[in-house]
Amino acid sequence: MRNEYKYEGKWKDGTITMSYTLSDGTKYVGKFIDGYRNGSGTITYSNGEKYVGEWKDELYNGQGIMIHPNGDKYVGEFKEGKFQGRGIFTGGNGHKYIGEWKNDIQNGQGIEISPDGEKYVGKWKDGVVI
Repeated sequence: MRNEYKYEGKWKDGTITMSYTLSDGTKYVGKFIDGYRNGSGTITYSNGEKYVGEWKDELYNGQGIMIHPNGDKYVGEFKEGKFQGRGIFTGGNGHKYIGEWKNDIQNGQGIEISPDGEKYVGKWKDGVVI
């Protein structure tokens, strides 16, 4: 099935600020440059997942917030659509990680806090404590 959508927006200096809604209910409000999501924007997917932040060539890139329907939330840096750099992940179950990320995986210095308040400060490599 082909996605149908409706949109509205304004052009200014080669950039359009636009909103569109796909037939599945996914909605985007933000900037487009050269036909791609670029700059600031918000997308809410039909499954309830939501991203608010910066885009580059259709991918999450720069500062942003990702919220999942199960309560998981990431606030921090993105690169090419992935958690990259410094960020805070808070799980819907209360688990929290504050630190460095690479390709969606904990990498570098960080702090992990369990739901019962237990804290670990240390280093991670590819998601594993070292």
